[in-house]
Amino acid sequence: MFIYTVKSGDDIAAVSRMFGIPASRILADNALSRPNDLVVGQHLIIMSNSMRHVIEEGQTMYSLSREFEVPLDELLAANPDVNPIALHVGDVVNIPIGETTAKRPAVINGFAYPTISENALACSLPFLTYLSPFSYSITSQGDIIAPNDERLIERANAADVMPLMVVTNISEGSFSTETLSQILADPDARENLISSILSELPKKGYYGVNLDMEYIAPADRESYNEFLFELSDRLHENNYILITAVAPKYRADQPGILYESHDYRAQGEAADYVIIMTYEWGYTYSAPMSVQPINEVRKVLEYAVTEIPSQKILLGMPNYGYDWTLPYTRGTAASSIGFTAALDTAVRNNSEILYDENSQTPYFYYNDNGTRHVIWFDDAKSIDAKLRLIDEFDLAGASYWTINRCFIPNWEIVQNLFEVVK
Repeated sequence: MFIYTVKSGDDIAAVSRMFGIPASRILADNALSRPNDLVVGQHLIIMSNSMRHVIEEGQTMYSLSREFEVPLDELLAANPDVNPIALHVGDVVNIPIGETTAKRPAVINGFAYPTISENALACSLPFLTYLSPFSYSITSQGDIIAPNDERLIERANAADVMPLMVVTNISEGSFSTETLSQILADPDARENLISSILSELPKKGYYGVNLDMEYIAPADRESYNEFLFELSDRLHENNYILITAVAPKYRADQPGILYESHDYRAQGEAADYVIIMTYEWGYTYSAPMSVQPINEVRKVLEYAVTEIPSQKILLGMPNYGYDWTLPYTRGTAASSIGFTAALDTAVRNNSEILYDENSQTPYFYYNDNGTRHVIWFDDAKSIDAKLRLIDEFDLAGASYWTINRCFIPNWEIVQNLFEVVK
């Protein structure tokens, strides 16, 4: 697999000739409905191991080796009929691309709202280890309130994907600090919550619990840890797994209600896997920026692997970007946008896609009825860069928030890099 950056004058036919693969394959792999849906800076997945290159003035095999980052001996071996010391302008050279290394196993989780379409489910399920319907909510007495999860459980089982019971401290539509505090302070409520979970698991056929507790009061840190260990023990006694979700932290004593009670070391001991929610640097009310800047994610992982066994960590992957109105005014809201919709917007407005190397994220500008906008999103190149952190830090895999939007190139990359654990 190779990721190609569209240049001025490119069209699908030219890219097809360059790599020697059918245009229809390029369109399908990149979810392009029309052959002219290209803009400068767009990144295309090319499922090929080589490309044709026409020699230009001054180029040598050595300069090509450096330009395309291919070892010189591999470049020479790929062109046995080419005299390397007698290249001429217009000669065609075969450039080997792509990787031949063995795929590593990876655990892939996908959160999904019950409203997910059949198309989005079908798009993602072949590449998932776990499907996590979102979500069970709780009351201050420790009772649980189920989502409409039956369809998702049925579809997961049919696709050889293990469904997980997502439990959150959502109450009346938002994460509730107070509701969780009341449960943690009341032994009867804690026992009721754990018993209710254990009772629900076999009824629905869940394989375990995906626990997403957020905005936990800092004063509840230790009582929450105690609850985690108790829940973990009870689940493991009954052959269920526990996955927890934590906010992205740079250090143990990071202040703020999102961070203080997410004890990485304790959760790494109690849980089978820990999802680090490495997204939302750019968010609804932030200034325009990357949702998942790789430079910040790397800092989080550098800390996380000192507290949590790396093979228990699932890298949080966002499946959305944001569209900001410019000039940005503090307090104004950006609109969430899917990656396919973002690319469609770029094509519709003939916007050049730019790429921020520091965050490894694409973005572009466009005008709508005289109003300027900027969209930060993810594409094949940025997704590939971020998923490679799994190998760099020897992580267990990734967790997507959410799979409700289908973006085919993402799953092409997952399939290219990993052997998904089933």
